[in-house]
Amino acid sequence: MFTGLIQALGKLKPLGNDQFQISCTSTNSHQILNDLAIGDSVAVDGVCLTVVSVLPQGFAAIASPETLSRTTLGKFPDAAVNLETSLRAGSKLGGHFVTGHVDAIGCLAASTPTANAWEMRFAAPATASAGWQRQIAPYLVPKGSIAVNGISLTVADCDADGNWFEIAVIPHSFSETNLRYLQPGSLVNLEADILGKYVAKFLRSGSQQIPEAWEETPARNLGEITPEFLAEHGFI
Repeated sequence: MFTGLIQALGKLKPLGNDQFQISCTSTNSHQILNDLAIGDSVAVDGVCLTVVSVLPQGFAAIASPETLSRTTLGKFPDAAVNLETSLRAGSKLGGHFVTGHVDAIGCLAASTPTANAWEMRFAAPATASAGWQRQIAPYLVPKGSIAVNGISLTVADCDADGNWFEIAVIPHSFSETNLRYLQPGSLVNLEADILGKYVAKFLRSGSQQIPEAWEETPARNLGEITPEFLAEHGFI
């Protein structure tokens, strides 16, 4: 589990097959390297990877074929990647819950600097629209959370069908992450808010799929979970 608050930047280098070397290159790399051990989880551009060896200035990790097919890992050798170590008990949760399990690949459609932010619009690549519509679009809501390359960001706006969304990036987030390297057409890893996924599932299934073991609990007596029910109890 991660927060989406990037701690450092690194460089990704394929080592062959499914193994990668991640070199920690930024001045704040100590946040990643301190206490790093084999078996630890590190989010690399929003992808949860397991450390298989610790190097003097980085680490090595292995990605499964499923991970390689659903993310941008390995598609751009020597690319700058965002790094975050896993959330520890008692740590501050300044972003939102990020699992490191990428839902879909998106692309930068436009980036416009303003007086105090960068307004960035993301959309689905032409070759991945079906996956986008299934995995991302249902969870895009204004003021909701989304992880872009592992960065916890707030959706400023999106269209009703979820074909695109916009974010406003403050100067600190822009300068300390690889967002500053993106150009129109650049691919990014996207992860929808896990809480939104569970709410959507409950809305679809109602009370029909509640296990029998829960039948005598107070939760069973609440009835079907509907938008009206959520609004009544302060969730909308």
